[in-house]
Amino acid sequence: MDHLLKNTTDPAMTAYLTNTWLEQYRTTVFRQTLFAEFEMITHQMAEAGEPLTLEALNKVYRGLNEKYYGDELVIDDKLDLEWARIPHFYRAFYVYQYATGYSAAMAFAKRIFAGGDGVAKYLEVLKSGSSEYSIDILKKAGVDMSQPAPIREALEKFGDLISEMERIL
Repeated sequence: MDHLLKNTTDPAMTAYLTNTWLEQYRTTVFRQTLFAEFEMITHQMAEAGEPLTLEALNKVYRGLNEKYYGDELVIDDKLDLEWARIPHFYRAFYVYQYATGYSAAMAFAKRIFAGGDGVAKYLEVLKSGSSEYSIDILKKAGVDMSQPAPIREALEKFGDLISEMERIL
């Protein structure tokens, strides 16, 4: 996306690419984190012996959409049911990996474009396969997902993209 944005002079294409990148963030970082929190809450409910009724699940999901999106999102009764069509929930506790993976990828991209050993470190990650836990492989390559820095960097880029979109509009 950086390459495409740097190589276009068309304002409409710039707006399109910026919007596309913002949507990637929204759907991969924010939405998947919302899904992970939904999973956590509903599992806590089940462990506490609370019934997982349609009404209870809809209420949790609505509350999370209100929390994550605030007054900017129109939340109607149909959105309350969105959780029911998400197939990810049939395989417990993996949706967070979308958000962390995207953030790790953004951290690598930043390091690669900065020069230095970013490419070599990224290639080390690819070569390692599944020889160790992913979090340990990433840490050795300089992207420590046990710390907030990669997430903060990704969100800073998101903020930059929002500023760019505001400038365009």
